[in-house]
Amino acid sequence: MEDFLDSLWLNILVLVHYIKTFLDLIFAPLNSLGPAFAIFTIAFITILITKILTKAFITKRYKELKKNFEYWHNMRQEAMKCEDREKSKLLAKNIDQAELNKAYYDYFFEGFLIRLMTRLLPILSFLAYVNEAYKASNLLKLFGREYVFKFRSYNGEEVVIGAVFWFVISIFLVFLGWFIVAKIWLRFFTEKKTKLDEDRVHV
Repeated sequence: MEDFLDSLWLNILVLVHYIKTFLDLIFAPLNSLGPAFAIFTIAFITILITKILTKAFITKRYKELKKNFEYWHNMRQEAMKCEDREKSKLLAKNIDQAELNKAYYDYFFEGFLIRLMTRLLPILSFLAYVNEAYKASNLLKLFGREYVFKFRSYNGEEVVIGAVFWFVISIFLVFLGWFIVAKIWLRFFTEKKTKLDEDRVHV
């Protein structure tokens, strides 16, 4: 058993090495534009991958659990509409204990696992890559400095931004930019659709 685990671990290390070499080959052209741009681009690609996986990786079980949860949630909402307050509370409590709590737990846990696989795992994987590929010694070798940014604070102390910290900031900036662009696009598309509908009515 120990021999099997040792062999498995060695194979995993070899696979990780090949993946890192492949990523180095892909991202090498970005280094000519500096570490900040290269890491920001990696962060953007990371978020792009999470968005694609989130859309693509929706299991049949998750859809069924969502449908089941929404059904019992709607049943509870209907039960709360009963004119007799005590009776409505009793019905809602019975639904919670019998079905809704379990439906919510199953639905939440399945969603959590999917988000873990499609969002957190890609981000942590690329974070590990950035930590290794752009560590201080590699930054010094590639760019002649051991940091991505360096500036002075208000009290004159030097503040150094490393690769990992810049990757985390980049992830946040990409998420924020994606959210803003999506909101603007949705608003523009909604207004355009409304205008087209109004034009059709007038015609």
